[in-house]
Amino acid sequence: MSKFDEQIIVVSRELLFDNEKNAFNGFLSKNDVQGEEIFNTFKNYEVKRRGDMEEDPSYKQLISYCLLENENDEILVYQRLSGGGEERLHGQSSVGVGGHMNNVVGADSINEVLRVNAQRELNEEVGLSEDRSQNMEYIGFINDDTNAVGKVHIGVVFKIKVKSSDVEVRETDTLKINWVSQDEINDLNHFESWSALILKDLK
Repeated sequence: MSKFDEQIIVVSRELLFDNEKNAFNGFLSKNDVQGEEIFNTFKNYEVKRRGDMEEDPSYKQLISYCLLENENDEILVYQRLSGGGEERLHGQSSVGVGGHMNNVVGADSINEVLRVNAQRELNEEVGLSEDRSQNMEYIGFINDDTNAVGKVHIGVVFKIKVKSSDVEVRETDTLKINWVSQDEINDLNHFESWSALILKDLK
């Protein structure tokens, strides 16, 4: 199946941002009033064909975005190689492991839908098994409407503490990973926009 035929979870921009009242750029904490209101719209998600959504800014595609921190308080930084799916992000570094979300049949809540999708991506991309990702913490959202990719996506951000030994690159043709101290990250120009915005907030 073509990636464009994948059935993905989306929320209409009008509903998500309450007719732009809750629109934002950057990182937004889950504890912010706006953050709570945005999260509450997720239960009204729709399932649409990915190819139809990629250039339709009237919908936002929900993307899991997991920040991994190891036992030395280093964060996982990875680079997207030319074999990766999103050509618009090739060559850029990122601190968020994740991807598009799919419907979870039988899920009891939107929380379960988000968690199942995030855990699947962690397993597929960096080999982190579900039993080692139970301490995943939902921390907020990332949004950037200043570029073509950002206009059609919103990131649901999680933070997770892991052991370095539990992480490995499964897709060696698409990702290259390193553990880096936050103090060593000074130049944000090499990072995709979402990562740059989060790193700026973390500092």
